[in-house]
Amino acid sequence: MPIEPVETIWVNGELVAWEDAKIHVLSHALHYGTGVFEGIRAYETERGPAVFRLTDHLERMRTSARIFLMELPYTTAQLRDAVHELIRANRLRSCYIRPLAFRGFGGEMGVNPERNPIDVVIAVWRWGRYLGDDALRRGIRATISSWRRQDPNIIPPSAKATGAYVNASMAKLEAVHAGYDEAIMLNPAGFVAEASGENVFIVRDGVLLTPPLAAGPLPGITRASIIDIAGDEGIPVAERDLTRADLYTAEEMFLVGTAAEVTPVREVDERVIGDPGPVTLALQQRFFDIVQGRDGKFSEWLDVVA
Repeated sequence: MPIEPVETIWVNGELVAWEDAKIHVLSHALHYGTGVFEGIRAYETERGPAVFRLTDHLERMRTSARIFLMELPYTTAQLRDAVHELIRANRLRSCYIRPLAFRGFGGEMGVNPERNPIDVVIAVWRWGRYLGDDALRRGIRATISSWRRQDPNIIPPSAKATGAYVNASMAKLEAVHAGYDEAIMLNPAGFVAEASGENVFIVRDGVLLTPPLAAGPLPGITRASIIDIAGDEGIPVAERDLTRADLYTAEEMFLVGTAAEVTPVREVDERVIGDPGPVTLALQQRFFDIVQGRDGKFSEWLDVVA
């Protein structure tokens, strides 16, 4: 989905013009993938733009940075204020938010990143449905990727690191070139980990099932939210290892994430699951009611921009 430019981007504590937000070609992260990031959404509500679980996202970025020995030069509160400032400055009612911390230019060029400064930027832009409006209604076609999700002792899957997403990009490219919408990635043991950028849920016998974090998915914030919403709806949830056959024989299946929100899956490797089922539709509707401010049960998840 093309990015529509806005007026300003937050760069190391200052708002700069969109076209002036540039980095040096010898920035360490450009060569070695030494960065961490988040994807966040702000939704239009009656009270104004509301960022979904902003502090939780920023804390997860701090956790990712800690894994890679990166000390962020801004507190979570400062980054939260920066997000609010940026949304106001660009006069957005809803948007996608991309905070990024990375090793910049000014130290050494080599695999040891520690002498390079840590730069922090935040960008916002208008963004629609990641997989398309029709995907939310009808569902998507997915395939099991030949590319495995990385082992936790190669690159920690719990960290949202820039370099790690080459793995997901290869899976996505393979799926799209084969005529599918999305890729499902298995872990080194052969169990389902996640999609290229989403967490996986299936329904069997009325129970909502999702891979445990030990299977290698990113600890998704939307994933955790759906588990909480399901509990509030009285839908039983279990975290357990899933095989590709579990996906082929699922009664319902959907993907969740900041970008994909709650997207049904109607087919996996030519095995037809069908139209979105009642559990999927109930959780999807409840999710959108919450993030758009129509449901006050989880109002603490919305960080309204004054």
